[in-house]
Amino acid sequence: MDSIKKNIRCPQCRTLTEWQENPFRPFCSERCRLIDLGSWASGDYAIVGASVPQDDENTEI
Repeated sequence: MDSIKKNIRCPQCRTLTEWQENPFRPFCSERCRLIDLGSWASGDYAIVGASVPQDDENTEI
């Protein structure tokens, strides 16, 4: 069973790539991995959740 190679599509560029022995999985390359990371860092992606109340800087404790 270990000899069966599984192919997946890169979530960034949709290129078919091997899952086994791929150091960038689920991406096909470091380039696609970094593009995805940059999208998270810039706020292009977000996980929906409850709003977090912002503390007022002028509020005394």
